[in-house]
Amino acid sequence: MTDAKTDSAEELEPGIDKLMTEEVTEDDEVSLEDQLVALRAERDEMKDRFMRALADAENTRKRGERDRREAENYGGSKLARDMLPVYDNMKRALEASSEAGEADKALLEGVQLTMRALLGIFDKHGIHLLAPEVGDEFDPEVHEAMFEAPVPGTKAGDIIQVMAEGFMLHDRLLRPAQVGVSSTPK
Repeated sequence: MTDAKTDSAEELEPGIDKLMTEEVTEDDEVSLEDQLVALRAERDEMKDRFMRALADAENTRKRGERDRREAENYGGSKLARDMLPVYDNMKRALEASSEAGEADKALLEGVQLTMRALLGIFDKHGIHLLAPEVGDEFDPEVHEAMFEAPVPGTKAGDIIQVMAEGFMLHDRLLRPAQVGVSSTPK
């Protein structure tokens, strides 16, 4: 085996000696220039691929950060949406309490405390009440028109009744406020 290696090395030596003693011809120069151009093109391509991979990694990091923030802020939106009827029922109970007698005062106080606790939890988690007033202008971004009726003394698009308050979760609409809207009086 060593003989084969020795033979091939001996065959190469005259070729190498010939290359070292001969002058570089124009053909060889063109070949070297072609090789240099090819190497530069390959380098530029590798640099471009590296920069694209770097930008892709940065975009992935930013997307991951944005997804994490959204999950933190809006991950509980389903639970929050499910809690809104609890708020509505407690509000109805408090509105009906004007007829409560002396015996019901303790119950009413408990409902008020529970309502305050619920609103505190809503606030802590970025849930904010949308409470339009009668006379406000209808905004389709945050209001849901439940009916439309001509009411004298109002202009088209004015809120004439609030049936249910709406809620925002940070900057997203959780539930639109349900309102009645005035149509153009005839």
